[in-house]
Amino acid sequence: MPAQPSHNASAPAPAPGPDALRADARENRDRILRAAREAYALHGIDVPISAIARRAGVGVATLYRRFPTRAVLIEEAFAEQLAECAGVLDEALEDPDPWRAFCSVFTKVCAMQAADRGFTHAFLARFPDASSYAGERHRAEEGLALLVRRAKEAGALRPDFDVSDVVLALLANNGVVNGVQPEAGAASRRLVGYLLESFRAEGAARPLPPPVRLELDRLHGVG
Repeated sequence: MPAQPSHNASAPAPAPGPDALRADARENRDRILRAAREAYALHGIDVPISAIARRAGVGVATLYRRFPTRAVLIEEAFAEQLAECAGVLDEALEDPDPWRAFCSVFTKVCAMQAADRGFTHAFLARFPDASSYAGERHRAEEGLALLVRRAKEAGALRPDFDVSDVVLALLANNGVVNGVQPEAGAASRRLVGYLLESFRAEGAARPLPPPVRLELDRLHGVG
């Protein structure tokens, strides 16, 4: 007589359904994005992919399945901040007071730089395969140039101020932020106050040396 199946044998576990797989994939994706934001904020955007994978508790292959390139990961990690930065610029361009608009953008961008080392580098760097970043970066350049021109035409911004001086000031702020942790926020605000006073037209007693032609991508990899 053939042996009867034992009633005590464990039944095979059911295979995970599609909903469970989707939930697992979403959880991995969220962990990777959290880990990327934390790593970029601490160390800038040049953190190795392997370090982000370890921080997220996933394998490198899993990370690449969710984010096939480094640029895609950076773009996804900073999507909210990118929208915030674009909103700051749009709000300033709608402000009827040119000096207030210029000061608002300069102050807020410097504050973002102090709070998150990674975001400023990511927003200003060039990534050929990240079209949204390229578009926002181009829009930022045009918006800054317009804010500078309006403030100068209104007689509020010193006449020898050049749009590249914004990059020069952000480079200075970056040095302060990286050099005085954990007091970066307070030190950055102090520096911004000094810089804005020096930018005023009424304080331009003597002309400045010629401007240095700097582009926004000079901030990539600094820090």
